Amino acid sequence: MTITPDTATDDKTGIQPLRDALGLLKDREQVAERLLDSSKKHSFDPDEELDWDAPFEEGKWFWPPELVSLYDTPLWKRMSEEQRLDLARHEAGSLASLGIWFEVILMQLLVRHIYDKPLTSSHVRYALTEIEDECRHSKMFARMITKSGVPAYRVSRLHHNLARLLKSVSTTPGSFTATLLGEEILDWMQRLTFPDERIQPLVRGVTRIHVVEEARHVRYAREELRRQMVSCPRWEAEFTRISSGEAARVFSISFINPEVYTNVGLDKREAMAQVKASGHRREVMQTGARRLTDFLDEIGVMRGVGRKLWVSSGLLAR
Repeated sequence: MTITPDTATDDKTGIQPLRDALGLLKDREQVAERLLDSSKKHSFDPDEELDWDAPFEEGKWFWPPELVSLYDTPLWKRMSEEQRLDLARHEAGSLASLGIWFEVILMQLLVRHIYDKPLTSSHVRYALTEIEDECRHSKMFARMITKSGVPAYRVSRLHHNLARLLKSVSTTPGSFTATLLGEEILDWMQRLTFPDERIQPLVRGVTRIHVVEEARHVRYAREELRRQMVSCPRWEAEFTRISSGEAARVFSISFINPEVYTNVGLDKREAMAQVKASGHRREVMQTGARRLTDFLDEIGVMRGVGRKLWVSSGLLAR
């Protein structure tokens, strides 16, 4: 996978010139109405759609091996196939746990966003529809974790409390940047997972539902973030750049809970060191983030200190 970053147009304010950006904005109500129509046609009840009683199939993966953190490392090459499959099961559970954490944060940020908006608008109605989606997703992930027989892997207490701070002080564009960070990289991985016949049918079903419904959430967040970066004050844009870079750093650290290695019988320190040194893992994460980082670069988020934080997170190449 070769990544060639696009070159974004810069200006002294750090955002695209207003006359250019306005041409890219779509009417907020029109976007919401289209998303509401899509929600009517393509929403799912995981409790009814998925066969939760079917046993798992022997020898099938819970996550594509190429997306498992230790893939192609010296430690991976020493592991038995059974241990690799077990690590994939625990990492799928860790990612589902991370997904619940992000979605709980997202729901709170969405409620803050609409608090001062016209409550009968389509924009607000779609936000409430998205919160309904995220409630179902969180319950679906929790049920998958339980079914898989792995722990609910929580983020560290530090990162848990940093997120509490983020929910309190985040700007509106910062909230939508964090939303996209939590959605787009996992979405990229899940798009590789649900068509993969090597993967357990239940996991494929869970990821298929999530991909279909998250596509609307990404569209809503992108349109609103683009609008906000055009109209927000300069200080708010700069704070958004820095907070998004810090969120990227926290996200990359929290992506896989290190306890997964202990729970499959590996030395945690050795495993973490090999993941950190893995060129394959770095390429996976940067490729997964590329669509997002290109978009953030385009709308003026990837600048200054914020960009340096993104690079330090490992999600953006220098």
